[in-house]
Amino acid sequence: MRINKTLIGKDKPFVIAEIGSNHQGSLDKCKELFLSAKNAGVDAVKLQKRDNKTLFTSKMFNQPYNSENSFGRTYGEHREYLEFNKIQHLKLKQYANDLGLIFFSTPFDVNSAIFLHKEIDIPLFKIASADINNKQLIECVASFGKPIIISTGGSTKKDVVRVYNLLRKKKNNFAIMHCTSSYPTETKDVNLNIIKDMKKSFKNCIIGYSSHHNGISTELIAYTLGARIFEKHFTLNRSWKGTDQSFSLEFSGMSKLVRDLNRIDEALGSGEKKFLKSENQAIFKLSKSLYTSRELMKGEKLTYEDIEVKCPGGGLNSFDIEKIVGKKIKKNLKYEHLIKITDFER
Repeated sequence: MRINKTLIGKDKPFVIAEIGSNHQGSLDKCKELFLSAKNAGVDAVKLQKRDNKTLFTSKMFNQPYNSENSFGRTYGEHREYLEFNKIQHLKLKQYANDLGLIFFSTPFDVNSAIFLHKEIDIPLFKIASADINNKQLIECVASFGKPIIISTGGSTKKDVVRVYNLLRKKKNNFAIMHCTSSYPTETKDVNLNIIKDMKKSFKNCIIGYSSHHNGISTELIAYTLGARIFEKHFTLNRSWKGTDQSFSLEFSGMSKLVRDLNRIDEALGSGEKKFLKSENQAIFKLSKSLYTSRELMKGEKLTYEDIEVKCPGGGLNSFDIEKIVGKKIKKNLKYEHLIKITDFER
C-alpha cells in the first residue's frame, strides 16, 4: 500500500497516532498532539469527522449529556464542540505535512466522507469498526480511489469477507485491521490469533492491528503474527477530560511502542545459532576453563585431581578433561596455569 510517498511494505511497521477527540476541540492542543506524536516517531496522525445533525436522530442529538466528559448540555452540543471546521482542518493538514506526518481521518457518515475528500483532500481514509456493515459509506469512500484502512471490531468473519470482496471488486487499495471494540480491551478479548487467520484468508492485503489494549505488549506480538499497520489512541495527558483519554498512550508509551516495533525485524535475526563477536567479553569473563590445581613437573602424568575448573574462560572446557587426563606434561607448569593441549606430549 502506498500513501503519498510512503510505502507500507513487508517489514517496516506503519504507526498511526489516533487523536480522535483527545484534542478537546482545541486547535492548539491538536497541534501539540501532532508535534508530540511526531517526536514519538509515528508515521501518521488521525482525526474523526462527523456531520452530527444528519448522523444522529433528533432525539439522540438533543438528549441531555450529563457525563463528566461532556463539553455541552446535550449530546449534540457535546459532539459539535469537538468538531473542526474546514479552515481548521486545512491548518491541521498543513501543520502535519510540515512535520512530515500523514494526516487523515475517519468519516462517520457520507457527508463527512465527501467533505474530507473534496474540501480537505486527505490521502487516506479509515472506516471505523462500527461501519464495517455500512455499505453506503464504504462505497462512497471507495469511489474516491484512495487507500482505505478498515477496522473490524464488533464484526464476524462473514462481515469482514463481505467488505473484503466488495473492495477487491472495486479494485481499491486497502488494509484490514484486527480490532476489539471495547475500551479498554481486556487481555482475554484481544484474540491476536485472528491476525494469523486474516493473513491466510485475505492474501495480497496488508493486515493491521487497531489496539484499545492498555500498554504496548500486544502490538509487538501482533507484528510477529503478520500485522504491519498499527493504530493506537494518543494523548498528552490521560487525566484530561474525554472518554478516550484513559486508555490512550502518552508520549513515553508511544515512543517506546515505535522504538520496539522497529526493533522486531532486526531482533528476529537469521535463525542461525552461532557465537557472536558481541559475546566475547561476557563469555571470557564468566565461562570456565581448565586450570592446574598445583605446581606440576615435566614428565608427570595429569590426574583428575590436578585440574580445577575456574574463571575466566579462553581455554579448554570441562568437556575436554577426558582428552588430557593421563597425558605426560612437556614442561613445568605453575599453579593455576591455563591448561592447553600443547602442554602435553603427543
